[in-house]
Formats: sequence, structure tokens, C-alpha cells
Amino acid sequence: MEFRDVIRNRYSCKKYSDRQVEEEKLQAILEAGRLAPTAKNLQEQHVYVVRSEKALALVDSATPCRYGAPVVLVVAFDKNNVFTYPGGKRDSGAEDAAIVATHMILAAADEGVDSCWINFFDPAKVSEALGLPENEEVLMLLDLGYASPGAGPLPNHANRKPLEETVSYL
Repeated sequence: MEFRDVIRNRYSCKKYSDRQVEEEKLQAILEAGRLAPTAKNLQEQHVYVVRSEKALALVDSATPCRYGAPVVLVVAFDKNNVFTYPGGKRDSGAEDAAIVATHMILAAADEGVDSCWINFFDPAKVSEALGLPENEEVLMLLDLGYASPGAGPLPNHANRKPLEETVSYL
């Protein structure tokens, strides 16, 4: 698929069928995350593939936003392996994990797999429920699967401000 089509046609799926994501497509999505750039190439991300009934039930206990997706990727980062920016007030953990997640979202669309970025959850609750290491912080959950018949983008999906409102030239 052409990149412009990927970014134009991708939407946040809110209703999934029970069709499973093929292993080769899942691996392509994970590989796209692995190839994402990170500050100083620290690669502090850790992606957890949640697809067992037990683990999906744990995700469901933390958020109502799985929407029936058969796979959820938990994107976390190692808080002890981040680049601290000059000034010492910020580090690269959340943004690097966000770049990884974005690469996986776009790769999913390219593979014909629907997705939804989930941030409606308590990261500490997810981490505890899944037994993740204390040094890792969960950034987001990424639903993966195939849309149910009739599912589609939200009505406001295509509404975009003109570039003049979001871009300034200095």
C-alpha cells in the first residue's frame, strides 16, 4: 500500500471481529516497532503481546477499550535506560515508546490489520495485573485485529484543521 493511503485510510477501530491476526502479520508489525528510532538508539521499549484469554481478561479488567480485539500490544519502556535531555526535566522514555507504537500502528494498517491506540487505563494497574517489571512504565495499549462488519471510523475522523492553523513558519 502507498504510504499516503496508509495514513489517509487508517482509523481507530472500536469494534473487532473474532478473526485472529496472522502470525506473519503480527511479526511484521512487531518488526516495524523494533526498527523505530529511539534517542541515542537506546531501544528502551518493551512490547508485550497479549493474546491468551487469561491475559486479555486482565486487560479487560483495566480498561473498557479493548473493543473485542484478539491481540493487545502493551508498549512499555525501561525507565532506567532513557536519555535525559539537557536541563534534566525530561527524558526520552515516553516519546521513544510513542514512536515505536506509531510505527506499529502504521505497519498494521499496511498489513490490513486494524488498530486502536488506547490510553484510557491506569498504567500501574495494567503493569501490576500483567506482572511487569518495576523498572518498566506502560505508555499505551495497542488493540490489533480485524474490524467487525459495519465498523468504521468515528464521524469526526476526517475533520482536520487546515495547515495554516497547525503550522507556523519562523
